[in-house]
Amino acid sequence: MQKRFNKKAKIADIVIAFVAAMLSVGIMLYGVSHFGLHEAWPELLLNLFYIACLTMIWMYFFNSPRITTQQFNYWCSVSVGVTVLLRDILFAPPLSYYALHLACLTLSVLLLCMLTFFYARKNWKSYTKRNLWMIFIIDILIAALYNLDICLEPFSEYTNYLLTEIWIRPTITYSLVACFVTENDNNV
Repeated sequence: MQKRFNKKAKIADIVIAFVAAMLSVGIMLYGVSHFGLHEAWPELLLNLFYIACLTMIWMYFFNSPRITTQQFNYWCSVSVGVTVLLRDILFAPPLSYYALHLACLTLSVLLLCMLTFFYARKNWKSYTKRNLWMIFIIDILIAALYNLDICLEPFSEYTNYLLTEIWIRPTITYSLVACFVTENDNNV
């Protein structure tokens, strides 16, 4: 198998993020089996989109002829966008403080708009590195606000799984942005 990237730093970035996301998805699948499908079905649905992203990252990393750069960018952006729409907008978890809820909702809408703008562009290669990193930064801010809310509430048996689930998407977003930025570098 031939790798798409040659720089060791880029390979390390993508592999570390991929492994971390894969372990997180595995922990969440264990959580679904532990708590039962009736309580954790939303996590299972989100994990399907995360697994799709991880599969596309793997195929893209090893330069699979089955996925082009255009398809990779489009379908990964759509998958992440669907998870933002489901987890953070349509079925947003109840937060202990309204200000945190409002901030998370606002950042989620902004993230969804940025992803929509990215994959709707005909010339996606003109999307700047700064814009790509802003997608990741906004996703980190959303996760940090959710993490703050969980830390303010009393701990329960769900706490560790919630903390893991919150950080899966930023890890995947980091991998995607690293791939996008590298692709942009290769084509310049």
